[in-house]
Amino acid sequence: MSEITYIRGDATVPSVKGVKVIAHVCNDIGGWGKGFVLALSRRWPEPEAAYRAWHRGRAGNDFGLGAAQFVQVEPYVWVANLVGQRGIRTGSKGVPVRYEAIDASLGLLADKAVELGASVHMPRIGCGLAGGDWSRVEPLVAERLVRRGLAVTVYDHGG
Repeated sequence: MSEITYIRGDATVPSVKGVKVIAHVCNDIGGWGKGFVLALSRRWPEPEAAYRAWHRGRAGNDFGLGAAQFVQVEPYVWVANLVGQRGIRTGSKGVPVRYEAIDASLGLLADKAVELGASVHMPRIGCGLAGGDWSRVEPLVAERLVRRGLAVTVYDHGG
């Protein structure tokens, strides 16, 4: 079984051949403007526009915790908006990350990546602004993606 590859770099610029899906965690309140999404929006306007439209139309679609949206941004590059965060603030109910939602959305991501024959690229999802713990997210990534034979690269930004 393959493993997760860890590299230093920018997850918005995966340097492998073939179809690639860049995955990240979004919140469930329609907010887009801090963290990794800023790097995505600097490269492509489509993921933000699609996420905002998905949220606006949530009364009639599948938007919500555990959902996933796939946006093609280049011929061989897709962005996966994974809804795995309840709100945006740490409060009485703890940090915004929802591990069960990340798990569910990773299952949808796995199906899409298998369908596309794609590799998966991501920062340490759910562990930035969402306040998650990678020691809890990593096993979900391994179970949902690696176990299905998908190549997964996790990017740590900076030097």
